[in-house]
Amino acid sequence: MADTPLKVMGLSGSIGRQSKNGMLVDLALRKAQENGAEVHFWDLEDAFLVSSPEYHGTMSGVMKNTFDWVYDQHVGGKVFGLMSTLGGISNSNTLNHMRIMLRWLHANPVSQQLAVGHVKEAFDDDGNLADDGMTARLDSLVASVLKTATMYRNM
Repeated sequence: MADTPLKVMGLSGSIGRQSKNGMLVDLALRKAQENGAEVHFWDLEDAFLVSSPEYHGTMSGVMKNTFDWVYDQHVGGKVFGLMSTLGGISNSNTLNHMRIMLRWLHANPVSQQLAVGHVKEAFDDDGNLADDGMTARLDSLVASVLKTATMYRNM
C-alpha cells in the first residue's frame, strides 16, 4: 500500500479550466504529479487541492454550490489544500470560509494555504506563477497535502 501513489484531486471554484483558478489548480496538480502523486481534476480521492476566486469577501458561488452537493461521507477525513485568487491585495477571507465549510464536512485542510493577489499579473505566459515567493508557497502547500494524506492513509 505504501508504494501506491497518493491520489490528489483538484477542484476550481470558477467555471472552466482556463480561468485563473483553473490554471492555479492545474499548476498545483502538476507539482503534486511531479512529486509522485496521481492527479485528477474532480473525483473522490485521498486529497484535494481547491482554489476559488474571492468575490465580495468570500468564495465563489460555484465553489459553494459544489460543496453544497458534497457530504461528509464523500470528503470526511480527506486532506485539503486551500488556495484563492483575488483581483487586489491578498487576504484570507475566502480561505477562512472554505476552512469553516470543510470543518462542517469533517474534512482536514492543512495549515498551509495560498492566496494569490493581483491575479491578472500573477501568471506568466507559460501558466506558471510569476513570483518565486508564491511558487515556493505553492510547493510548500502541495508538499504538506501529500505528507498529511500519506499519514492519514497509513493510519
